[in-house]
Amino acid sequence: MVDYGTNRLGFVQKQFVTGNAPAVSSGLTCISRQTHMERDVLISYSDKRGRMGEERTDLLRGTLDLLILKALALEPLHGVAVSRRITQITAGAFRVSFGSLFPALHRMEEKGWVQAEWRASENNRRAKYYCLTSPGRAQLRAEERDWSQVVKIMTAAIESA
Repeated sequence: MVDYGTNRLGFVQKQFVTGNAPAVSSGLTCISRQTHMERDVLISYSDKRGRMGEERTDLLRGTLDLLILKALALEPLHGVAVSRRITQITAGAFRVSFGSLFPALHRMEEKGWVQAEWRASENNRRAKYYCLTSPGRAQLRAEERDWSQVVKIMTAAIESA
């Protein structure tokens, strides 16, 4: 298991150089803008055994954490609303499965990045609301810096010879 902390960039560079990628599903679903077909998105693992007519696409480990932190940056949200916000901020490109979202939220709560409390949702049902803590905001800034660095590295690699 890889630490989702701020030292992820070294891991990312190592993975691109060695080609050693662990098989870990992100629970994200990607909608292709060209074909409008749904594709499962995996992190750090290429698997073309998707459902019939669908193909899986690679993303870097930690992407789900970054998206969750970003979704919670504006206001506290319950889990379903976090999933909706991720779909919204990615312009419909990603949908997060609850089977991936809730374990990630729990892990973030254990790390102190989010704090949770039970309250009534917009439809008067009891729901667990998550909000970013100060360490969570610091982690979001670190994740954003790391992601920007990965984008620069990959852009340079793609545009080279």
